Amino acid sequence: MTFTKRLRDPVMRGEVTCSVRIWQSPRVKVGGHYALGDGAIEVTSIREITLADITPDLARRSGFAGVVDLLKTAKHGSGQRVFLVDFEYHAAM
Repeated sequence: MTFTKRLRDPVMRGEVTCSVRIWQSPRVKVGGHYALGDGAIEVTSIREITLADITPDLARRSGFAGVVDLLKTAKHGSGQRVFLVDFEYHAAM
């Protein structure tokens, strides 16, 4: 799971703990670990949502200024399904 450069530090500081992704199908799985910086994120949940579920609050929790800002980044390829991915960052020991 990759993040735009401006989100990497907030994710590693624990300020961003969820991500909205628009994919054809899920690209991560619950319990999966994905490298980021010197550690990894662990996906704690993933669920399909609708575009209407993306609120300004959810956009801010995801590290964006608002819904439009989030949607510019969330779409990956030709996907149409919207997923909310919750995660925790674990620094390397």
